Amino acid sequence: MAVQLIIERNYSLCMRMRLRCEPSDPYVVHAAFFTADSDDEPVEWVLGRDLLADGLKGCAGEGDVRIWSAVGHGAQAMYIALTSSAGTALLEVPMRDVKTFLQHTQALVPQGTESRRIEWDTELANLLTEG
Repeated sequence: MAVQLIIERNYSLCMRMRLRCEPSDPYVVHAAFFTADSDDEPVEWVLGRDLLADGLKGCAGEGDVRIWSAVGHGAQAMYIALTSSAGTALLEVPMRDVKTFLQHTQALVPQGTESRRIEWDTELANLLTEG
């Protein structure tokens, strides 16, 4: 989907955002950000699916990821602020595109049924080998 990277109050850069949700890991959404004319690898973030849904209704998140909705100039948008050691990026995202994406994820894995999709033995084994 097309998004705007807000540089200054009256200046933004057009970017693309690709959202992906795996049914085997239904609590998260993988977001990849890239410019349309760049050959660079996209910048990827992992967002909570519930965090995106909460951002549709108002302010959500704290720390590195904050999301809030806003209505302005006749078009509904939501804002995603991503903070890392390199700085903060503020993105304006079409709310309807995020809403449609989340509806598709809900059709695949309804809210409240996520834990049934997780292979708990595999997750525990991964945690024990990492620790």
